[in-house]
Amino acid sequence: MSRIQTTFATLKQQGKTALIPYITAGDPHPKHTVNLMHTLVKNGADMIELGVPFSDPMADGPVIQRASERALVHKVGLTSVLDMVKEFRKTDQVTPIVLMGYANPIEAIGATVFADRAKAADVDGVITVDYPPEECVGFVQELRARDIDPVFLLSPTTEPKRVELIVNQASGFVYYVSLKGVTGAANLDIVEVSARVASIRQQTKLPVGVGFGIRDAATAKATAAIADAVVVGSRMVLEIEASNDDNLLDNVAALMQELKTAVDAA
Repeated sequence: MSRIQTTFATLKQQGKTALIPYITAGDPHPKHTVNLMHTLVKNGADMIELGVPFSDPMADGPVIQRASERALVHKVGLTSVLDMVKEFRKTDQVTPIVLMGYANPIEAIGATVFADRAKAADVDGVITVDYPPEECVGFVQELRARDIDPVFLLSPTTEPKRVELIVNQASGFVYYVSLKGVTGAANLDIVEVSARVASIRQQTKLPVGVGFGIRDAATAKATAAIADAVVVGSRMVLEIEASNDDNLLDNVAALMQELKTAVDAA
């Protein structure tokens, strides 16, 4: 099994929900990213979603857009991100790392080259926001040939037939976007999310992660009660944005501990 599959299987045996924090690689500065990744793990992250900075992030709201801008100032691109994962792997061979980004950087180097580099860096999964399933069959094959899980997004407007198409290509887990709009856009309707997660589970045995709109411990706990994974992005990035070099790691650690306590209490 892949690291992602192993992590979900272990948590299921323990009756727990995965906590997956998101950070943008290179934010607030490239020198912090690997230390931030280790801090997340030490304080409760079951896997990490690592954003690849991009100039036109269509699914991301203002908070994560600003994180990409801060990283791009330091010329952090796909190669830099893979190097960060390699550095992280020197001391952590257990925690799954899922890259989240957009098609353009992958297209620039080619799917095969990207898959080779991701495998060499020991990446576990890839979310490519703007690769529709109809157009990325070859890309999915490249990832699967290297034991990398292609993770796909499902939204409130995804119809059942399209859910079937998507889950047939996905592996590792599927990521349900809990609201219409971009990251950090609206309040979470937990009743609606619960119904959608139940519907998705009728079409796949893959774990279902839920993200977008999880703002605090209360929403994390509510989501953990109905999902296999809770993904926290904008709230984590806001904590990074509000910190400085002296308190960055402590602030992120405190937020992670708060979220972990809430998720485990669900």
